[in-house]
Amino acid sequence: MIEIQNLSKRFYQSHYSQSDDHWVLKDINLTIPTGVSVGLLGANGAGKSTLLRLIAGMDTPQKGRVVRHSRVSWPIGLAAGLQSSMTGRQNVKFVARLHGTQYDINGIIKKVQDFAEIGPAFDEPIRTYSSGMRSRLNFGLSLAFNFDVYLSDEATAVGDRSFKAKASKAFKDKVGEASLIMVSHSEGILKDLCQAGIYLKEGQAYWYDNINDAIAAYHEDSDGPQLDKLSLAELQKLRVERRQLLDEVKLAREAIESLSPRERKTYGDTLRAARESLSEVREEIESRQSKAS
Repeated sequence: MIEIQNLSKRFYQSHYSQSDDHWVLKDINLTIPTGVSVGLLGANGAGKSTLLRLIAGMDTPQKGRVVRHSRVSWPIGLAAGLQSSMTGRQNVKFVARLHGTQYDINGIIKKVQDFAEIGPAFDEPIRTYSSGMRSRLNFGLSLAFNFDVYLSDEATAVGDRSFKAKASKAFKDKVGEASLIMVSHSEGILKDLCQAGIYLKEGQAYWYDNINDAIAAYHEDSDGPQLDKLSLAELQKLRVERRQLLDEVKLAREAIESLSPRERKTYGDTLRAARESLSEVREEIESRQSKAS
């Protein structure tokens, strides 16, 4: 069980002023039951990744606390916490030692190496890795240890189609042994793996016993199309449109140096939203194709 008590988190828009600060999460109170897998939903910037980091203990709230009555993983998919000057192998060995002598360190290293599928790069410094390679290593490292609750931040969106299928299967295999708290733009994955849902909106968190009800509430407040209602042909067309939108946003990148800090942040938010909107369509298409094959 995980108890979230009066939890609040804010980010300052400026280091010099707190007058324009932004509360991402405000006075949240939730109890996540033992053995229940939960999907986190919300618009871009709603605080999904922030809440995961707070649950993991990787970030500190301005107010409130998270009480963990179980062993909780770090957020799979964030690719954070790896020492860049050390190789992948050295990072895995270091983390395995931190977790204690009850684990076979050599067995853990082999398990992570086989799962990550990054080849010779496993023995190269982390600083040479792409973000996808870091996420693969992080994914394999997380699953190599026994947690009661696994946190996932878009972990199933990493890599090519075969690795995504492998990642989804790894989570499915964990269901029954452990529970998940996950962020994903693929509603199919959320429906497959989660029973309950948390919808984040304007700093508040709304609990739903049924993940389908959480998804419906999210769509009710969203102006975008409900992807699960579209045909595959309509999804393919939407993917092309969102790819074009992302390309248009990227074209404005050259002018970013002339913008004020606030305008740069707005541009960054727009770019992130364009990438995520394209990603969610891709994942829905791949989920459909995977089920059909």
